[in-house]
Amino acid sequence: MASKRDYYEILGVSRESAPDDLKKAFRQLALQYHPDRNPGDKSAEERFKEINEAYSVLSDQEKRQQYDRFGHAGPAGQGFGGFGDFSGFGVEDVINDFFGGIFGGGGGGGRSRRGADLRYNLTVTFEEAVFGAGKEIVVPRTGTCRDCSGTGARKGTRPERCGACDGRGQVTMQQGFFAIRRTCGRCGGTGQVVKEPCGSCAGTGHVRESRTLNVKIPPGVDSGVRLKLRGEGEAGPAGGAGGDLYVVLTVKEHPFFVREGADLFCEVPITFPQAALGATIEVPTLSGKKNLSIPPGTPSGHDFVMRGEGVAALNSGRRGNLVIRVLIEVPRKLTKRQKEVLAEYQELSEESPGPISRSFFEKVKEIFG
Repeated sequence: MASKRDYYEILGVSRESAPDDLKKAFRQLALQYHPDRNPGDKSAEERFKEINEAYSVLSDQEKRQQYDRFGHAGPAGQGFGGFGDFSGFGVEDVINDFFGGIFGGGGGGGRSRRGADLRYNLTVTFEEAVFGAGKEIVVPRTGTCRDCSGTGARKGTRPERCGACDGRGQVTMQQGFFAIRRTCGRCGGTGQVVKEPCGSCAGTGHVRESRTLNVKIPPGVDSGVRLKLRGEGEAGPAGGAGGDLYVVLTVKEHPFFVREGADLFCEVPITFPQAALGATIEVPTLSGKKNLSIPPGTPSGHDFVMRGEGVAALNSGRRGNLVIRVLIEVPRKLTKRQKEVLAEYQELSEESPGPISRSFFEKVKEIFG
């Protein structure tokens, strides 16, 4: 009885080969020696059995380890028999696994009757984004020819069924045992041919046009929001449905407010006396000027929150907040009288410093003596 060949030798790989290399070698050899490709060839059939058995062992990590250690005898002389049966393993299985469906699955008719989608970039003001608005835009696109209703055929005639693909829009090409579907070159996948073309569109069924559309901007939109207008994209082939138009928004910045989601932020200057003594000041909001109460002793950088004065959240009735940060403004030029008053205030402050100053000087004295 002839001795079995080494499994690695059968697949033409080294003992250090990775699993992916084993799989690649097996696929190539299985396609080459498969009985479906070699009908009546007994040597190819035996070679295929040999390849199948070798891969069955080496593709299993545990079995491969045992084979590397014990050889064909296997653990305790049990061997690795039983891997030569390839009944039900057709060449289609090898093709589907190896090519990963590159030639497409079984489905029928490859005709697409929907037009391409379009994108339109639209810039809106801050107020339009916050409150909503109606905008008129002009979109250049491919539209359906009105004279032939998109069929491409002269008025009074109709397209005929394509004889090359029998109206399916695809043709099947046989290359050996491969069956490859391709878009019909005669009808372009529509399944129809135009014998008498329309004079307005030269048989294409499409014309270039500029369409004026009204776009409704909902309140609360922000930059990056896409509005979808169904059927307003490119016209479909052979009178099919149009694609969609996506209006992508960019919102201009506001000179005063900064927006973060549904909340608004702004900075308002106040004087030192207003911060120290307290005051009521007017601040801008989206709904007009409103009063803000500044309590005595307000520090610079303090945030006041006016609830519900922000932006309406998109597709929601909830409104964000307005956050006002007050900053104490230090005057750069003072009159003689202002300097005198401040100097007097400074003297009084040194006699009776505030809690922050006292704490600071106590720490300095503790550290530096």
